[in-house]
Amino acid sequence: MPLLEVTQSRQISASVRLDEATAAQVDQYATFIHASADDVVNKALNYVFVKDRDFQDFLKSPQAKQVSSTLRIRKAPANDAPEQPVKKPVAAVEAVDSARVSKA
Repeated sequence: MPLLEVTQSRQISASVRLDEATAAQVDQYATFIHASADDVVNKALNYVFVKDRDFQDFLKSPQAKQVSSTLRIRKAPANDAPEQPVKKPVAAVEAVDSARVSKA
């Protein structure tokens, strides 16, 4: 029986580095519980955070509010940000130009 149960929640994107063996086990565990690797990492970290009594005590201390972020979070574009123009592939642009030339 798996130790982790995965449910959907609001997520952000962040970049972390893992040992090669750990990354392989994350993939294996994800397959084992029929979830994504992201879900495994998220739930495993939450499990550790809840079970670590010293960490829970730390969270109640003033020091916990003074922690500087070291996690590399990828910012999503704002909803009201203008869309970036889509660039056409060069081959498609050339095909359009040659069609115009042949019609003339």
